[in-house]
Amino acid sequence: LDSLLQERLERMAICMRKYGLTPVGMRLISTTSHNEGPRDSEKDIIRKDAKTILDQENRGIFRVLDIGKTSRSSDTRTKRERRDIEQKVVPRFKQMSPDQDWNSVWPAARTFHPATVPLPVRQGAIQNKSQIIPSKYGNAELMKIPNFLHLTPPVIKKHCEALKKFCTPFPAALDSEEKIEKHFPVKIMTSDYLNSDSSIRDRRSRIVVYKFKLSSLTLDEHARDKFIRLLRDRYDMETDEVTITCDRCPYRGQNLDYSRYLVTALFFESYRVDAWEADKDHMDAQVFHGDSLVAEPEFKQSLETLLNVGEDEESLRKYKEAARKLLSLPPQDVKAEVV
Repeated sequence: LDSLLQERLERMAICMRKYGLTPVGMRLISTTSHNEGPRDSEKDIIRKDAKTILDQENRGIFRVLDIGKTSRSSDTRTKRERRDIEQKVVPRFKQMSPDQDWNSVWPAARTFHPATVPLPVRQGAIQNKSQIIPSKYGNAELMKIPNFLHLTPPVIKKHCEALKKFCTPFPAALDSEEKIEKHFPVKIMTSDYLNSDSSIRDRRSRIVVYKFKLSSLTLDEHARDKFIRLLRDRYDMETDEVTITCDRCPYRGQNLDYSRYLVTALFFESYRVDAWEADKDHMDAQVFHGDSLVAEPEFKQSLETLLNVGEDEESLRKYKEAARKLLSLPPQDVKAEVV
């Protein structure tokens, strides 16, 4: 059997030379079983003879290449010595000075580390009132949640100072809210959410609210009336503000593009005149116009104010005076008397 194994090794070496490989050295396979004899003091292994190796190959046992093992205990220090060394190590936060640069200690987002944070932080649940909330050492709850220790106010100020050279100053001419709304009429509102979950994504963050003043668009009377009708409850008559909320698409950027597309489609659709719009009567208009019904300008103006704005004491008084004047009746002066 030994000669047979030697013959196989020679054939393997010839095959390696054929492909340009040089066999450095070969040795028998060993195992570390505890039940097949005593251990070798130097290599901590047990050698197997050729017969055992071939029998295991016939039974389908895979050969294991022995590359040698290190000694069982490379550290000769005792447990007491190691414990003394651990006790001598001082936590980092005890060596920190109060006026140090925190940005150099915690420059970016990372998991909470108790030896670095100089704060007596506690977090966790307790079973009864006699127990104390777990401290920061070995606290898994503090390591699970995200922290903002890298975004303290001095660090944010330092970042802003570094970003100033890449920014342009705010225009000095935009010194009032009216001018800002005139030149920048569109307002886009989005929301970001932070929670302790396995994912940083939140479905609510995809919602986009698109706002602008209707007066900022160049619309004629017909286009404005049609634009308001197409918006329905998305238009506020008191503030003249259009509010479009988009949440159909799965991503925020897609909803923002969709809201811009809606505004563009509404603008061009409002200028379009269909055939059925020629049959509109004055009763179908959004506001009342008395050009074709009333010729007297004062009565027409008072009637339009009464129907479009609403009834109050002043509008009713003006309407009454215009009606008496139209009917050639003398003006009626009513003076209040204190009783």
